[in-house]
Amino acid sequence: MTDVSGVSGVQSATSTTQPSNSQTVDYDAFLKLLTTQMQNQDPTEPISDTEYIAQLASFSNVEQTTKLNDKLDYLIQMSSFQQAGSLIGRTVTSADGLTSGTVAEVKILSEGTVAILSDGTEVPVSAGLTVS
Repeated sequence: MTDVSGVSGVQSATSTTQPSNSQTVDYDAFLKLLTTQMQNQDPTEPISDTEYIAQLASFSNVEQTTKLNDKLDYLIQMSSFQQAGSLIGRTVTSADGLTSGTVAEVKILSEGTVAILSDGTEVPVSAGLTVS
């Protein structure tokens, strides 16, 4: 396995993308709704045990999904690091075939991965890139 210490310009890829659907409730909003509901319930007609258990189960599901998404983000980031490290020392040719050379370092940016050749030329790591 190639050492990943040659990877430079690494930025955090842990930001989560929120769905644009306005009907989606995130973890914090769900927690606020549940807390508000419990604070404002009628004490003479409290929520039934079944409803309460269902709400707690929903809360648990939201929490587990959030943790799962965080772990998936981490795995994707680690995969990117491993792939970047495996390019160092290899010869790459750009998709158009005009640029070729040995990879000296790799930058992982929010826009994508860029291989920097030994002569300083930057080649985007994208579809059509040939690695040999």
